[in-house]
This record gives sequence, C-alpha cells and structure tokens, in this order.
Amino acid sequence: MACGAKSSVPTPHFLFATCALALYRGLHVLCTAKLIHVPTWTGAKRLSKYYDALSDIHAIRDQIARRTEFRGYGPASIAASGILALGVAAMEARWLENRVHGVWTFLATWIATASVSVVFTGIETIGRARRVHSGFAREMIQAAAEQFMPALMAGMLLTVVLLRVAPRNMWMLPGLWQIVFSLGVFASCRFLPRQMFIVGLWYLSTGLACLAAGARALSPWAMGVPFGVGQLLVAAVLQFGYRKIDV
Repeated sequence: MACGAKSSVPTPHFLFATCALALYRGLHVLCTAKLIHVPTWTGAKRLSKYYDALSDIHAIRDQIARRTEFRGYGPASIAASGILALGVAAMEARWLENRVHGVWTFLATWIATASVSVVFTGIETIGRARRVHSGFAREMIQAAAEQFMPALMAGMLLTVVLLRVAPRNMWMLPGLWQIVFSLGVFASCRFLPRQMFIVGLWYLSTGLACLAAGARALSPWAMGVPFGVGQLLVAAVLQFGYRKIDV
C-alpha cells in the first residue's frame, strides 16, 4: 500500500453506525408488519389491571394463611430444646460457684442456649411447613413469625436496657423473659391447637413466681425448669393437638 493511499479497513465508528442503521431498519420493518407489539395506552391500562389482580391474589393468600392452623412447628426440635434447657441448668448449677462472676456467665449461657434452640426449631419449621403447607409455606411461616417476633424483640431490647440502666436488677431477667415469652405464646394461640393456651399460662405463672422470688430467681433452675417443662408441654400439644395429617 502506498504511503498516501487511504486504508480500506472500516473504522469502529463506521461499523457502529452501520449496525445502528441496520437495527433501526429491522425494527421498523417488524413494527410495520405487526410482528412486534408496541405498548399503547390501552396496553398500559391492561398491564396495570394485571398487576392489581396479582396484588389481590397475594392479599387473598395472606388472609388464608392467617386463618389457617399452622402445622409447621415440629415437636421433635421443640422437645429437644426443652431437654437442652434442663441439661444446661443441671450443668450450670454444678459448675457455677462464684455468684459475682456467675451473673455474666448466666446471661451468656442462656442467651447461647436460646440461640441454639431457635436455630434448630427454625430449620425444622421451614422444612415441615414446606411439606405440610406446600404452596402456602411462605405465607404461613411469615404469619407465624409476625405473631412471635414482637415478643422475641421485646425480650432482647428489655435485656439490653436493663443491663445498661439497671444492672443491679438483672435478677429480674428470668421472670421477665418468661412473661414476654408467654405473650408470644398467647399471640400465637389463634392459629395453633387450643391447648397451647395452657402453655401460655405456664410461662406467665413461672415468670411471676420468679419475680416474686426476688434475687433468688437468678438461679439456673429458674430458667431450666420453666423453659424445659414449658417446651416439653409445647411439644406434647403439637404432637397430640394437631389433627391427623399426612406429612
């Protein structure tokens, strides 16, 4: 090629312009032939009605989930959490000797125990709900969580505030935890077997008894017995209170 001759290789700008022009012409031909549907005002209204219908369907599903008996809670994991609470109380009562340093050990031990129980219960609940409620599993789990989560959050916030503002009154925590837990049980009674009301009364009674006991309530058995027996009661209610169903 001579030094003064122009290159015959097309530049990137030329290729881009060529492709854009070809794409425009192709779309114009397809639109003219009515092979591509161009949205109009009528189509937008139909699409809006479609989304409204989907919203109504979701609302109906939520209402059905809130009025259906929830069978997602598994008796096995809940019974295991009760046995765990009794076992932790027995070990803590044997090894906890120093009352001053034992306060923080007491809190850390039971918070860890509660966390382990929640994790295992949650795993079984999700799997069981998917088997039992199939297509409504997500709505049913969400409805169950909405009933119990406020009580759990209130217990957590109550613990933080009491530790920061009145650490000398930490002996009240076992009783307060049980009372808050009873409120969660009462809130969940409407979509669980009716016998669950007795479990709520159990937690409320033990919580008030712990508060009446004063500083003596900061004992491993003040947590182990109420939650151990209470969770075993929950497992029994779920086992025998549910109507027969193929799982």
